[in-house]
Amino acid sequence: MSERVLIIGAGGVGRVVAHKCIQVPEVFDMICLASRRKEKCDQIADELEGRISTAEVDADRVPEVVALMKAFDPKLVINVALPYQDLSIMEACLEAGVSYVDTANYEPRDEAKFEYHWQWAYRERFEAAGLTALLGSGFDPGVTNVFCAYAKKHLFDRIDTIDILDCNAGDHGHPFATNFNPEINLREVTANGRYWERGQWKETDPLERTWDFEYPGIGVRRSYLMYHEEIESLCQNIPDVQRIRFWMTFSEAYLTHLRVFENVGLTRIDPIEFEGRSVVPLQFLKALLPDPGSLGARTRGQTCIGCLVEGEAGGKRRRVFIYNNCDHETCFREVQSQAVSYTTGVPAMIGAKMILEGQWDRPGVFNIEEFDPDPFMEDLNRYGLPWKVEEVGDLAVPDGPVA
Repeated sequence: MSERVLIIGAGGVGRVVAHKCIQVPEVFDMICLASRRKEKCDQIADELEGRISTAEVDADRVPEVVALMKAFDPKLVINVALPYQDLSIMEACLEAGVSYVDTANYEPRDEAKFEYHWQWAYRERFEAAGLTALLGSGFDPGVTNVFCAYAKKHLFDRIDTIDILDCNAGDHGHPFATNFNPEINLREVTANGRYWERGQWKETDPLERTWDFEYPGIGVRRSYLMYHEEIESLCQNIPDVQRIRFWMTFSEAYLTHLRVFENVGLTRIDPIEFEGRSVVPLQFLKALLPDPGSLGARTRGQTCIGCLVEGEAGGKRRRVFIYNNCDHETCFREVQSQAVSYTTGVPAMIGAKMILEGQWDRPGVFNIEEFDPDPFMEDLNRYGLPWKVEEVGDLAVPDGPVA
């Protein structure tokens, strides 16, 4: 049975979600795409030959979101707006009686801190309302969590360590640009690194620790330890795991520009006074940088994102890499977007599909690894993100085993 779905957010990911939902009419009957700027929604609707409706909404204003929901009457909302707006959209869902999916956890505007506890606090309210809230149905978080759940179900008797590795080897030709919202990207990268080991959090300086990892289809790339939100839920939902870390690659040009921006104060998120106005330096920098949505037509190369999982199976040690490669040019030909938006938007559609089909329809607030991974993994292959599992032999892993 197909249902009405509201998509909030018309950036690069919103474009992908709209395109992919249209490809599954047996699940997504009517689609409304809404954003603060309706003209962005209209542009995407034109790409889809008017097969979706559009609306203007300020996602920070709960009454506006509720009014839109009551007018359109969706079964579910896919939130691909800014992480600052997660809680206001969740509040609106509760008031309007609509289930919820997002791709990134809540982050306060005035603090570079993203954690799930703000959204986990909604568990009892969503359960009492008989609504499902699915958190982190992007790629990382999202697909990486499902990879871990799949490994737990099918590949291991016990998982000891998980290293999540994210490489974007694409080249967009700009001296400096970010592949998703610059403000969110730079807040993440300049934060201290954190990882989970033996039941406690450990912290590093930003980009302090590195690993030269060989990514399938790409080659060796230097990867940097960062904090990423999927660690927070995986350490609770994968029994007996001893260590979980997240690594991401950056080019030397990116890191050089980042150091300059930091040194001159352009990554600050606290307001400063300039010519009688209050200005947030990072928001000003965002306005100067290329729009990530404009990068698709000029980006070449591919991404590789996966989970290196080590543990025990059948009484023997085992290490596997579960991963996906995604080509930027192929993505643009299909949905007019680059691979970073594609790898986030496709899982958002699949997560919504899981709920609407009744496979993951359970009242409450859940992280994506809390559900059966099998139907989601099947849909990744079906809708454009095929995955592989490779056995990994000798490998120099930073700090070695902890089991």
